[in-house]
Amino acid sequence: MSAEENIEESPEQYFIGKKEDVIQAKRVSKFVNGRDILVIYHEGKFYAMDAHCYHAGGQLENGDIEELNNKLCIVCPSHKYKITLAEGEGIYKASNPKEKNPIPRWFSKGIKQRVHTVLEVGGDIFVKMSEVRGWIESDYYQTEKYRQEKAMCPPDNES
Repeated sequence: MSAEENIEESPEQYFIGKKEDVIQAKRVSKFVNGRDILVIYHEGKFYAMDAHCYHAGGQLENGDIEELNNKLCIVCPSHKYKITLAEGEGIYKASNPKEKNPIPRWFSKGIKQRVHTVLEVGGDIFVKMSEVRGWIESDYYQTEKYRQEKAMCPPDNES
């Protein structure tokens, strides 16, 4: 059995699309294994994370990608929260008002967004779901409770 056949049969790894199609699209959203996943192709590399921002469930698909504190981040279009692509870390810029000359610096809020592993096999892109145990804040937006609440709300324009 080839490695490609092995991946296709694995219950933890899910087909996203053909590599060239994902590269061309730059971002692909898929519902896999009960989760809304966003796969991003940026500067020659693939990333995957939960598609809804940990802060208030905003759609990350249209967020800008910026390099902040030497890390690539997606900026949630809803409230401008910044999330590292590789780790799912929430970061923010602040200064210490107790300093004589406060200088703004980047700080970490810790891991807030669940990220997943992207695998490339034989020209296909797969996502291996996160194996990190415990609750990560973006998990809430993957629950049935959230889906029911969202279904009861009238559609909005996500400004």
